[in-house]
Amino acid sequence: MVELTLPTLVALAAADAVNPCELAVLTLALIAILTRYPRERKKVLQVGLAFTAAIFLMYLFYGLVLINIFKGITAITGIKIWLDRALGVVGIILGAFNIKDFFSYGSMGFVTEVPRKWRPTMKNIIASITSTKGAFVTGLIVALFLTPCTMGPYLICCGLLEPLGIIETIPWLLLYNIIFVLPMIAITLIIYFGFTTIDVVYGWREKNIRLLHLIAGIILVAIGLALLFGWIY
Repeated sequence: MVELTLPTLVALAAADAVNPCELAVLTLALIAILTRYPRERKKVLQVGLAFTAAIFLMYLFYGLVLINIFKGITAITGIKIWLDRALGVVGIILGAFNIKDFFSYGSMGFVTEVPRKWRPTMKNIIASITSTKGAFVTGLIVALFLTPCTMGPYLICCGLLEPLGIIETIPWLLLYNIIFVLPMIAITLIIYFGFTTIDVVYGWREKNIRLLHLIAGIILVAIGLALLFGWIY
């Protein structure tokens, strides 16, 4: 039986953390608040952290739900190895799609990010942020938009956590999600302390979007192969 190890969890969380989706939604949230309060840097800190906290809590909730779903699947089938193999295939496919976006961004009619049809709605929701409380509520809603592009590594992680008791999974989920939101916290802090501007951050993201996909893709393919052939113990 394949078991989740700390290096595997860190690698999966890192693949999720470099996903261009979460970087994009945070920068949009900060742009929204800076447009309204261009001289109030404290607002940037409050909004950024509230938005990040909402994403963190929603993904923690998703994790608990997914683990229970996987427990139901293994209880019905009674064969854990097939779940591991299926997760391996998922990792390889998602990794391949990310690598595709490095070599040919947007080819095959899609990118491994928020679906294009959803983006105008998501941007309108984010643009409505006017307060810290609003940023938190918006973060809860936007977490739903992030699921298509960030759920892959988390799905694999939760599948590997399935054999553990629910209480035992919580430290693993907390660590995963702390790593997942670290870039969002870092961006909020560097803008708050004036080390850079939101325009520079957004420009960096756009310039390196293909590289971010490549990094995530390589990690996912490697872990997918390890799961498929039972190399993770």
